[in-house]
This record gives sequence, C-alpha cells and structure tokens, in this order.
Amino acid sequence: MEKAVIAFSVVVAVAFSIGLFMMLPTFLASLVELVTDSVLIRNLVDAVLRIAIFMTYLILVSRMKDIRRLFSYHGAEHKTIFCYERGLELTVENVRAQPKHHPRCGTSFLFVVIVVSILLSSIVFSFWHFTNPWLRTLVHLALLPVVVGLTWEINRYVGGHDNLLCRAIRRPGMGIQRWTTFEPDDSMIEVGIEALKQVLPEEKGKDQW
Repeated sequence: MEKAVIAFSVVVAVAFSIGLFMMLPTFLASLVELVTDSVLIRNLVDAVLRIAIFMTYLILVSRMKDIRRLFSYHGAEHKTIFCYERGLELTVENVRAQPKHHPRCGTSFLFVVIVVSILLSSIVFSFWHFTNPWLRTLVHLALLPVVVGLTWEINRYVGGHDNLLCRAIRRPGMGIQRWTTFEPDDSMIEVGIEALKQVLPEEKGKDQW
C-alpha cells in the first residue's frame, strides 16, 4: 500500500507539473492567434507566461508555513555544503556563518530549464509552425530530455567557474532563491551536517566539480 501511495503521488506530481508549467502556458498562448498569426509573438507570450507562472508558484508556496520550514532546511543544506567546500570543520558555528544561496541550487537549475526550454522550443517552432496546443505540448515533452541534458551541463560548468559570464547566468537563479531558501535554526543545521556526512565519498577528490 505504501508503494502504491508513493507511486500515485509521483504520477500526480508529474501530471501537475506538466499541466501547470507546460500545458497551461501553451493553451493560454494559443489565444494569441485570435489577434495575430505571428509565430514570434506567440512564442514570446508563451515564454513570458512560463516564467510568470513559475515565479508566481514559487512565491505563493513559499508563504505556506510547512513549505517555509522545508525551505529553511534547504538553507541548512546550502550552508553546510558551503562550509564543506571551503574546507572548514562541519560544526553548527561554522555552518551558520555561511551564505544560504548556492550557485548550484536546484532552484537555479529549474529556472535555467525554463529558459533553455523557451530558447530551444522557439527555434523548433520557428521552423515547424504547430498551431494545435496539444501538439505543441507533445513537442515540448519530446524536447524535455534534450533541455534537461543541456541545462545540466550549463549548471555544471557555471557552478565550477567564476567569471563574468558565469556570474551573469547565475544571477537570476540566485535571486529566485530568496523565495526558496530561508535561514535555518541550529537543529536544522545539525540535520544538514548529518545528511552531508552520509554522502561524502570515501576517496578524496571524487566530489570535485
């Protein structure tokens, strides 16, 4: 029963994500065709809607009490990783002094996924003009593995380098973390430390980016 509940939850979560972040903006953007048949304008509206829905979702859920607590653990995770990467002893005092925004955060990854998806789909739809919103949604889903792969490589490179271009790419994601990462209390930091200890590689250097 527990496995069935978990499987059902995953299916619902995936369906909700596809519906909210892919299907909804695609269907709303299709209304643009009532005014103009410009592919450029439709793609632009689609892009703006995707970012607006994503940001609205993050801001709203961050105001929920339980989610805010979860995001405080998120802050503990970032602080702990910063402490480890700087070669400091993993103590509550050392971790507490670290920044709570991290350049390789999953929030930044999601934002870059949206941006890469917008750019890639704009290129595809400029060559193949799909007007049917269901077909456009299927194309978005088909492009998703490519989008995620490209985003992973971008995040990996940006997270391991510090230059003007990388800082510019990181900036939007770092800004978004103000809604997904909050200051943890000491008990949360202790959890972050223990969690990190469980995944540290035995061989030195295996965790380098």
